Amino acid sequence: GLKEVRRMDHEQGRFTLVFLAAPGDVTEEGDVTDMRPCLELTYNWDPEDYSGGRNFGHLAYRVDDIYAACERLQAGGVTINRPPRDGRMAFIRSPDGISVELLQDGQLPPQEPWASMPNTGVW
Repeated sequence: GLKEVRRMDHEQGRFTLVFLAAPGDVTEEGDVTDMRPCLELTYNWDPEDYSGGRNFGHLAYRVDDIYAACERLQAGGVTINRPPRDGRMAFIRSPDGISVELLQDGQLPPQEPWASMPNTGVW
């Protein structure tokens, strides 16, 4: 029942992003009422051997404040594999070892301690 609301092909990176939304989040004209509830799917054009939880396509969740979300998750024991150094994107590790992407709705300026925090493991 999800509807495709946007598709973006990235020739240089050799992947496609597809955004899906629930019918109640899409107007009759096909416009999305709010991109935050959308599900982003990633399709890689070339075969790749995925291991260690690095799963592309993967799930990505848009958040209102990526720094607050990462702080809350980290306080709850969640591993931040790729901190939101750029104020736009982070990867966390799910309890079963899968990488999940967090995307900032818009972009925030770099902020410590995240801006200088190193990666943990692979993402």
